[in-house]
Amino acid sequence: METTASASTSTPEGDSGQHAAAAPPRMTTVSKHYFGGASSDLNHDLRVDIIERSRFTASTVVELGAGTSLPGLVAAKVGADVTLTDIAHNTEVLNNIRQVCGLNNVNCTVLGLTWGEWDEPIFDLHPDVILGADVLYDSAKFDDLFATVSFLLENSPGAVFITTYHNRSGHHLIEFLMVKWGLKCLKLLDGFSFLPSCKAASLQGNIQLVEIALDKEKPNCSAADEKNL
Repeated sequence: METTASASTSTPEGDSGQHAAAAPPRMTTVSKHYFGGASSDLNHDLRVDIIERSRFTASTVVELGAGTSLPGLVAAKVGADVTLTDIAHNTEVLNNIRQVCGLNNVNCTVLGLTWGEWDEPIFDLHPDVILGADVLYDSAKFDDLFATVSFLLENSPGAVFITTYHNRSGHHLIEFLMVKWGLKCLKLLDGFSFLPSCKAASLQGNIQLVEIALDKEKPNCSAADEKNL
């Protein structure tokens, strides 16, 4: 079987063009699945088309350690309500994020948020999805990162944390801290399975895309309280 996909936008049924212009378009992907024969677009016995909607459309997204903010910008482009965060005292980075939002014509909230610190703004965040692109690079920051992720997940029932993991990081330390902060891995994808071969060839080691959620079996103890123990 071969699968291809193409992206498109759609307007909900019953909406006029005027209403559609006022709201972000709903991003969809049409995946084409080929069966039989050579299972290709030119040689197949059966084709099935499936509409797949973006999980980020109309979702509330917080990106941690945003930096250049690429994941958050993409989420905003497909209709998410995005808050981009980075170290609170790093005004240069935060100002750069605001400029990048302007360059890409997206309306994102930019917020100073330092991992492991419980300043007032963090209590107002209730994301459906937390994003972190290559945030697992400095093992000295892992504990504060997972404390912050745990707090945001506790503050947002049903939310998930999506991040990338490169094997240069302290694998066993990550496993220990996930247990400490009551987190569990829901999905683990090999990054090379979806990267273009031209990109994958220039990378070393093992890169994985990870989806993390709260472990509901962990005893109830807030991240802020546990951080202060």
